[in-house]
Amino acid sequence: MSDPLDLSLSGASEGIASGALSPVALTEAALERIAAVDGRLNSYQTVMADQARAEAAARETELKRGVRRGPLHGVPIAVKDLCTTHDAPTAAGMKIHEDHRTDTDCTVVARLRQAGAVLLGKLAMTEGAFAGHHPAMPTPLNPWNESVWTGVSSSGSGAATAAGLCYGSLGSDTGGSIRFPSHSCGVTGLKPTWGRISRAGVFRLADSLDHVGPMCRTAEDCAAMFAAIAGPDPRDPTAASVPVSDYVGACGAPVRGLRLGVDRAALADLDAETGAAMEAALSALSALGLRIVEVSQPDQDGLMDAWNAICGTETLVAHAETWPSRKGEYGPVLAGFLEASEKVSGTDLAAAMHRRLVWEGGFEKTMQDVDMLFLPVLGRVTYDMDSWNAYLAGEGGDDGIGDLVKHTAPTDMTGSPAMCLPAGFDKRGAPIGCQLIGHHFDEATLLSVGHAFQSVTEHHAARPDLTPFRA
Repeated sequence: MSDPLDLSLSGASEGIASGALSPVALTEAALERIAAVDGRLNSYQTVMADQARAEAAARETELKRGVRRGPLHGVPIAVKDLCTTHDAPTAAGMKIHEDHRTDTDCTVVARLRQAGAVLLGKLAMTEGAFAGHHPAMPTPLNPWNESVWTGVSSSGSGAATAAGLCYGSLGSDTGGSIRFPSHSCGVTGLKPTWGRISRAGVFRLADSLDHVGPMCRTAEDCAAMFAAIAGPDPRDPTAASVPVSDYVGACGAPVRGLRLGVDRAALADLDAETGAAMEAALSALSALGLRIVEVSQPDQDGLMDAWNAICGTETLVAHAETWPSRKGEYGPVLAGFLEASEKVSGTDLAAAMHRRLVWEGGFEKTMQDVDMLFLPVLGRVTYDMDSWNAYLAGEGGDDGIGDLVKHTAPTDMTGSPAMCLPAGFDKRGAPIGCQLIGHHFDEATLLSVGHAFQSVTEHHAARPDLTPFRA
């Protein structure tokens, strides 16, 4: 590619390692593109230009001394603005926290910096990582088509990564918020196993459901970022003490003979364009030698109500310092969700926890004879913004959310790893994604299959035309 910003993270990393590209030049190019298009795209909450230049210069000096920290060395990346940093505010999409500062980096940012990444800035997101943007905060647009939904809540991560305003980003996923913007913006997103990545210093939505993970152009890129941030952390007692695999090396592992579970009931109610993209993806995976095994997921009756009750009550805990004491400063979507969640009784919550346990047990049985499960991300092509805004207005903060998250939230309930892969485009030119669900702590197998899939498809290699966003 003629423009180095259109390379994958792995491609940029190779260029830096060979000396063909430099951290300083790539960082300047990224900052120039941000300045040119992000005034309209709105993917960044905070651009950390001075810090990024200093980090790039330091990484370049290290290279001249023969020091290379690994595949992220000198590569410009960005993080969702719920990751605290010592050198910039962390708003978490909330007007209340617009000037909130800490004196330390969260663990994932500290690890990215230790791995040599250059942090360009903090990416815009929905209020508190729920479903709607605060009216006074940036609302990212989709670089493929500004009239199309960008996905929530990691909307800025999806938009910036797709537009080449960073080589990779971090998002978070509580009900689907890594996978929705990855699907809508045509990037690859990895939601790891719950506990695989520390959440220390990351703003909470719902503790038992929240996951942090990479969003990049390719599975190999995700592997590089994931390897840098995975592992136990004394700052987070929920971070699992499980050895970190060679995730980048896994991208070359053979996939022939792996068993891919397909729940035909989950593919039965898709619209025509989504259904065609799912069947094409299955054909590509089958041609790679994966064995298609038909499976049935457990009955989802009441499961989304359970997710809603658990997410809502845990969100009340996360917002205890500002809700309801500063209720008037909240946007309508998050406020509506919190108000509805206040009506959840202890009995309701106990029933939701029981429903979750029953689902987890049934899902484990679904997975016992397969290596991974294939699912859509959405049951339809990506929303246009008018229909999405009507959806939000009609739901009053929470009603109807279950249909949106029915293919994504269940694996936040189980804590299973999931990966969204670009799988095609609809007639508007908007991306369509598919997802693979794996066994706990077996992200390596997901990444190997994702990499193999991307070796025989081209969806991930497409780049949006940014001309409409230039001043």
